[in-house]
Amino acid sequence: MRVGYARVSTSEQETHLQTDALEADGCEKVYQETASGAQRDRPELMKAIEFLRSGDVLVVWKLDRLARSLRQLIETVEDLQERDIGFVSLTEGIDTTSAGGKLIFHIFGALAEFEREMIRERTVAGLKSAKARGRTLGRPPALSETQIKMARTMKAEGSLSSSEIAQQLGVSRATLYRVLS
Repeated sequence: MRVGYARVSTSEQETHLQTDALEADGCEKVYQETASGAQRDRPELMKAIEFLRSGDVLVVWKLDRLARSLRQLIETVEDLQERDIGFVSLTEGIDTTSAGGKLIFHIFGALAEFEREMIRERTVAGLKSAKARGRTLGRPPALSETQIKMARTMKAEGSLSSSEIAQQLGVSRATLYRVLS
């Protein structure tokens, strides 16, 4: 069974162009929604994917209707392939039910993996550089040394509970315990 998915980003837009193309391609069922591509939470897409069974094909008018990023696109298509579900993008002419379509997706996957590795390498280099210049990395401490001393004093006096001390210092009880240990 061919199942279509059409998406527009704003309520002012309409899915007619997409749904006409999907129906002309033989989609027996078409899921439609209005949602930004950047949103991961797209209920109609999730319904369409849950509806699909082994041997079915998910059809979109254009790749960017399914996912905003290459990474998101590849993850979605890989999930479909694991369930033996094909994927077709009409505009780009990609069809993972064919050998050529699978090749295109493997190339996309290799490019996405290369991109992720390059980002990781740049991040590591940037962190090393910042450390070498003496920058402190990570979150700032929740309590200053003065506040830690105050907390120890209040705890030693025993007049306040840990919860009350944490509340006065504006931190969680777990943070207070961690600092005092």
